[in-house]
Amino acid sequence: MSSLLRIIAQRLLLGVLTLFIVSIIIFTAVNMLPGDFAQAILGQSATDEAVAAIRRDLGLDQPPITRYWVWLTDTLSGDLGTSFAQANFASFTGSETGGGTTVMAQIAPRFENTLFLAGVTALIAVPFAVGLGILAALFRNSAFDKGSNMFALTSISSPEFFVAYILILFLAVLNPILPSLSNIYEGMGFGERLQKTLLPALTLTLVVTAHMMRMTRAAIISLLASPYIEMARLKGMKPMRVIVHHALPNALAPIINVVALNLAYLITGVVVVEVVFVYPGIGQLFVDSVKIRDIPVVQACCLIFAAAYILLNLMADILSILSNPRLRHPK
Repeated sequence: MSSLLRIIAQRLLLGVLTLFIVSIIIFTAVNMLPGDFAQAILGQSATDEAVAAIRRDLGLDQPPITRYWVWLTDTLSGDLGTSFAQANFASFTGSETGGGTTVMAQIAPRFENTLFLAGVTALIAVPFAVGLGILAALFRNSAFDKGSNMFALTSISSPEFFVAYILILFLAVLNPILPSLSNIYEGMGFGERLQKTLLPALTLTLVVTAHMMRMTRAAIISLLASPYIEMARLKGMKPMRVIVHHALPNALAPIINVVALNLAYLITGVVVVEVVFVYPGIGQLFVDSVKIRDIPVVQACCLIFAAAYILLNLMADILSILSNPRLRHPK
């Protein structure tokens, strides 16, 4: 048990170190974006003095290392800063401090919407993909197996926006079953919210199904030649029972890994889908913030994406270790 805890602690430390390195990359990349927020908000006719005053209010006149340290320490204390776009500038208000809407207040409802979309997609995609993978392994080299593989490869090869527009055409325009725009608002009923989320959720389902289905199929097929599977077959067990009760439990480690990776994608890769459906999630907020150079919001969104991806990968590693005795006892 101590070796297992040691392995988990190593994974956690590696995750924290990775997130720290990613935070440096995020800060550097965001501050290399072309354009200047002060110039953008004041316009091209603004005087140098006015631009300098705005930059001073926002702290943009400080050296990069100083700004990174302030951002890092504030983030560790739970303060993601104040949105530039919602700030009250001291130069114009005459106040001693700027004030304004906090980044956390902007991100919280959007992140909740993204988690709802990811949750709905996961509830559809994971059982569908795993079930499809089991059936493809059960009927290996059959017409069903070839058809499911063709479907998976087609869906994964198509760009997300293309899949989204095809679904809009067939499910919202030609056959008005679902709304084409996901205009979610606070206080909306669960049923209506679910209806407006289904189309982007179906788009994401088609995008992530292929990885999970093919990994499930490959993991199960690789185990079907094992001696204990042959013994189960010789005892007269039905093929579905052999796969579900004997092969699937031993194939959980790679399946858990690919499911976790795709769940991470559902949080970090929703930008295109949210923009297409005008879904008020963190991806849409990220794009809008990049357009107006709202640096604190962009940095916070990137950090949340990175943290979610790293956390889900850590969970996948830990669950893989717990589900595999050879990983629990590497010696």
